[in-house]
Amino acid sequence: MPRLPAREVVGAIANGFTEFPTPLREEPADGPIGWPGYREARSAAEARTGEKESVVCGTAKIGDFEAVLIAFEFGFLGGSLGQRTGDRIEAAFAHARDVRLPVVSLIATGGSRMQQGMRALMQLQRVARASALTRSVGIPQISVLRDPTTGGGWATLGAGADVILALPDAQVGFAGSRVRPPGSPEAYTAEAKLEWGQVDAVVAPDDLGAALERWLRLLTARSTAAAPPPAALRAASLPSTGWEAVQAARAAERARAAEYLDAYFDWRQDISGDRVGGADPGVACGFGWRDGRTIAYAAQCGTPTLPSGFRTAARLVRLASRLGIPVLTLVDTPGAANDAAAEQAGAGGAIAELFEAVATASVPVTTLVIGEGGSGGALAFAAAGSTWVAPDAYFSVTSPEAAAAILKRPASEVPDIANQLHLRPQDLVDLGVARAVVSPAG
Repeated sequence: MPRLPAREVVGAIANGFTEFPTPLREEPADGPIGWPGYREARSAAEARTGEKESVVCGTAKIGDFEAVLIAFEFGFLGGSLGQRTGDRIEAAFAHARDVRLPVVSLIATGGSRMQQGMRALMQLQRVARASALTRSVGIPQISVLRDPTTGGGWATLGAGADVILALPDAQVGFAGSRVRPPGSPEAYTAEAKLEWGQVDAVVAPDDLGAALERWLRLLTARSTAAAPPPAALRAASLPSTGWEAVQAARAAERARAAEYLDAYFDWRQDISGDRVGGADPGVACGFGWRDGRTIAYAAQCGTPTLPSGFRTAARLVRLASRLGIPVLTLVDTPGAANDAAAEQAGAGGAIAELFEAVATASVPVTTLVIGEGGSGGALAFAAAGSTWVAPDAYFSVTSPEAAAAILKRPASEVPDIANQLHLRPQDLVDLGVARAVVSPAG
């Protein structure tokens, strides 16, 4: 894929770009550490690109939404971060805070500028602080990983954004191509980062403008009202026994999370992964558009939830809380994954992280139990005092089979134990676990 100049990338996704008039700081001709030939290298970069620095910053409209854009010019010394780069990025974030605009970073960089030594590396601290200050006042940040996105650019603006999009086949990694160990080049790709839960989506260049417009709409629509619980998607009678409730929740024809989400939202965008190396296909998280506003969602999809699933859901709840967006959670799991791999991946800590995120959310969280509600792995997704239950679902301290094993009772008694656990939808209402059993729409 050809590397487009920064202004061409901006022009392809945005309209009415107005560049910030950031003054250039005074520097010695060969830079702060007197690097021989630096002046000539800068002059050649300016002549080649028509730019004065490795980033172009300004405001523009992406669709109907105005945003601050930080666009890297890779042709200018490899898009490297130097002192004047830091000046421009810091000013861009300050402007975003002043006028309450989201920030979109279009990254293509090899990292810090060698010819400025530690003065260049210190720019990462400036960028990180500017980004953190902007995050602290509830302004969303989106990064687009172009080719390449390596070094400090990846470790600050790239990996630190709220939503991370990447172009296909983009080289992404902390280590640049000239300094990484030999072998495994596939580990340094956008596609690998998506698989490992470090990127939210890989987007084709022709689709980038539309994708950014959707994300800007979703992330800037604050709302104080709680998400209404979804209606039941199947007409079902309440079970007469606990074992009937378990069988109904486990039935193949019972509605699943994807069906509930598709019925609930006009359209939606997923986020992906826990940002620390894992993605759980059994947990769907993201933001959706419903009745003219944004609602965030974290939904279990019927499988044992992995540590990465809990961490992704916690990431979603924290982000929604910071942006002022209400949350819907859907509970459907036989329980948390409890094998050796899950333990090694920190199952306990991941579950605790989600419990804390839900408990401390500054936005309303609404929960619907749509299938199996198996023990603490399900309860971590549930909002205390704001949980509803579908008629073909159950919620239990643990599965009837696990309860039988814990109590040292034979498998033949599992149906009786299900009855004794009071796990039916109507039992959950009586116990104060759920507020009500939802009915089908209409």
